[in-house]
Amino acid sequence: MGVAERGVNQRGRSRGAPMTQQYTGLTVRPGDHGYDESRRVFNGLIDRRPERILRPSDTAEVAAAVRTVVEAGAPLTVYGGGHGVIGSAVADGAVCLDLRALARVEVRPDERIAKVGGGATWGPVDAATQEFGLAVTGGRVTTTGVAGLTLGSGSGWLERYCGLTCDSLVSMEVVTADGRVVTASTEENPDLFWALRGGGGNFGVVTEFTFALHEVGPMVLGGMLLYPGFLARDVIKLWRDLVQDAPDALGSGVALVTAPPAEFVPEPARGQPAVGVIVCWAGDLEEGQRFLAPLRDFGPPAVDLVQPMPYTAVQQLLDEPNPAGMHNYWSGDFVAELPDEAVDRFVTQAQPAPSPMTQIILIKGGGAISRVGEDETAFGQRQAPYNLHYLGMWPPDHAEDQKNIAYIRDLTAAMKPWTTGNAYLNFIGEEGLGRVEAAFGPEKFARLQAIKDVWDPTNVFRHNQNIPPSRERVAAATGGGTAG
Repeated sequence: MGVAERGVNQRGRSRGAPMTQQYTGLTVRPGDHGYDESRRVFNGLIDRRPERILRPSDTAEVAAAVRTVVEAGAPLTVYGGGHGVIGSAVADGAVCLDLRALARVEVRPDERIAKVGGGATWGPVDAATQEFGLAVTGGRVTTTGVAGLTLGSGSGWLERYCGLTCDSLVSMEVVTADGRVVTASTEENPDLFWALRGGGGNFGVVTEFTFALHEVGPMVLGGMLLYPGFLARDVIKLWRDLVQDAPDALGSGVALVTAPPAEFVPEPARGQPAVGVIVCWAGDLEEGQRFLAPLRDFGPPAVDLVQPMPYTAVQQLLDEPNPAGMHNYWSGDFVAELPDEAVDRFVTQAQPAPSPMTQIILIKGGGAISRVGEDETAFGQRQAPYNLHYLGMWPPDHAEDQKNIAYIRDLTAAMKPWTTGNAYLNFIGEEGLGRVEAAFGPEKFARLQAIKDVWDPTNVFRHNQNIPPSRERVAAATGGGTAG
């Protein structure tokens, strides 16, 4: 087939290079300079060796790479930001499609949109959009990949004000499993657009996101209040009651942490269990100060770092406590209710953590999230009042692995009576298909499988929290084989 395929078929419009074109871009193999650095991901527990790493420079090269790998019958992974805890960006013996050269961020302030490459991370997006007093909900750590966060729905400090990251999507440029380039939007391929908004990286390679932007900042009221750990129960209950009917302008979470050995922390509190209240107020600053007064009057906090600051500074608050290369084990749940009994169980089970780097964060839901219809996107749980993130982190010491993993597992089990039974896809670990299905519920999962059957019937994009084609699930359930 020597002519570029630009026609329309049953899956929508496609465009791009001839289908026979093979990948000729940059390739890194074991032993090459930069191979070991290129295969590293955020989670230091992951140490995998791809057969080779392809580094395309544009969408056409991505499409050629997908065609080349699929025609060769090789397993394929996709590296966006490499921040996912299960390390799905790399796999032993697979071909890694590295998108990090596709990191362009173009802001069009007059149109209030940003076009963001599939290999970008949130720090540059925040910086570029804030030049114009605009933003979209981004990750809480600036090195988080745009692609992974967005495709998994996208939780961040602005979610109650602007909605989840996927709620601001206008369109996406997608390379499909058969190497075509298509647009996914409400007008073009709406089934694919629906699935990509919270259904994960199961349906194609997104090479460009177009986001609608919102007026934010550049100054917000942000920072953290830190209290000694013995006050954790009282602080959480006070925070719970305060944020129950909070304005959309408030993005906030309460975190069980270990106080860092930093100068701003009183010396007796350093290295001790602590409870922190994290704040990002995107509305009127004086109104925000009045709203937060009860938290400041209680205690008062041992550390008060809440003040007017650039939104980009708020986005960087958790960067230092989340360095790359540490060992990580995460999980996540949506919390349906938070009675006093749940708070007491939470604190008793969580303190003290085996590692001072571990962070257990309870985040307030609602606001703009809840005003999007439950079935408008693949992501659900729109009415859940809280999102609970269990972030186990410790220095790279394998002797400590099992202890820290067991801690997270025990804590999640202890909190199950108060959860919805669903999960935040981006924080699901190596927990199997059942946990992935629980993230969506049976009806949405069935719809996602039907879309998978159309767009990726041979399960090319399976190295993630995978939604398999329906025939593979049937084969697995009956003891048969699965497609490669």
